[in-house]
Amino acid sequence: MLDKTALQKEFNLKAIRSSGSGGQHVNKVATKIELSFSVAESLVLTQDQKQLIQEKLSSRLTKDQVLILQCGETRSQLKNKGIVIQRALSILEAALKVETLRKPTKIPRAVIKKRLKSKKMNAERKANRKKPNIE
Repeated sequence: MLDKTALQKEFNLKAIRSSGSGGQHVNKVATKIELSFSVAESLVLTQDQKQLIQEKLSSRLTKDQVLILQCGETRSQLKNKGIVIQRALSILEAALKVETLRKPTKIPRAVIKKRLKSKKMNAERKANRKKPNIE
């Protein structure tokens, strides 16, 4: 469905400085990775796939139809790079997944009979609780 290796070549990766605590290490090493992927300019995706991604990921895309993801979970730039690429691929695969429509099935006769039988038995049980008519 998706050519992952060709798609990865279209990802623009940029290393930026991580925020938060860490002392000197944070101030001198760019470990956070920012991935940007332009859906409109992609050569790997077909026009239908682009439209499907733009519809499903409309809240995650910028005005220029660019998907931007960041990862600064670990202190390793290489691990963050792997995490953000996997995340981008899974987001794009989920957006391209077409869900099949559920066909409502007919309720089987046996199930309808069983329900009516249990209703009848319940009604009889409650009717037996009443005081008898002595007239």
